[in-house]
Amino acid sequence: MSDTWRFIDTGPCSAPYNMAIDEAIATIVRKEVAPPTLRLYGWDTPSVTIGYFQKISDVHTGYCVAHNIPVVRRQTGGRAVLHNHELTYSFSINTKHGLFSKGLSDSYKKISRAFNNALLKVGLLPETRLRRRSYRSRSSLCFHTTSYGEITINNRKVIGSAQKRWIDGLLQQGSVPYTVDNIDIVKVFRIEHARAAQDFISGLKDMFPDFEPDTFKKFLKTSFEETFGVWLVPSSPSPEEISLARELEVQKYLTELWNYMR
Repeated sequence: MSDTWRFIDTGPCSAPYNMAIDEAIATIVRKEVAPPTLRLYGWDTPSVTIGYFQKISDVHTGYCVAHNIPVVRRQTGGRAVLHNHELTYSFSINTKHGLFSKGLSDSYKKISRAFNNALLKVGLLPETRLRRRSYRSRSSLCFHTTSYGEITINNRKVIGSAQKRWIDGLLQQGSVPYTVDNIDIVKVFRIEHARAAQDFISGLKDMFPDFEPDTFKKFLKTSFEETFGVWLVPSSPSPEEISLARELEVQKYLTELWNYMR
């Protein structure tokens, strides 16, 4: 192994800050001031993120306000996610050269391989989709569809991912639900029947009660190292990244101008 990447586990944070620190890290990594970075995190309260191109009307914002569920727009595309009991990740890397210089599909495939290997290490049998599969083509919810490179178990999507690409880099964000609150999902996304939600989404602990999140996180780090031939060094966001994140949080991710832009 010749390259050293960063491994950052920030734990639970607020929805606006989570999006802000992801963008800040991606910005610094694209400048090659910091190495490629895998960040793992959670949410300090149930929160909704919506895709960059998605309409805010896809989410029942009145229900979210009434139940103190923040709604924040991501930099990445894709559809909406209700985050709660889960592992969320972001991966940032410069794409001007090296492993991730070959485009969108190739990068999805490579990142999916690392997650696939981590799930295998904990004794699960994941399947990586090679083409898009849609349960409800007009659904606003991320876990209603399975896109290229995303992972399913027992025909249920277990990792939802979306990517933002620039000329010189990428940011991929993804959600790995541990348990799922179908009641809130039904309300937030205006799904007619709770059974419909249960048919397409389930957390890993819902399906496999013996699943250990901490063990999975360790295996995920190892799988990234093995898949890409690198060392992942435990780290923290730099002062520059934190400062930029605080600025982005206030000026962007806490504003209706950004979150309600569509």
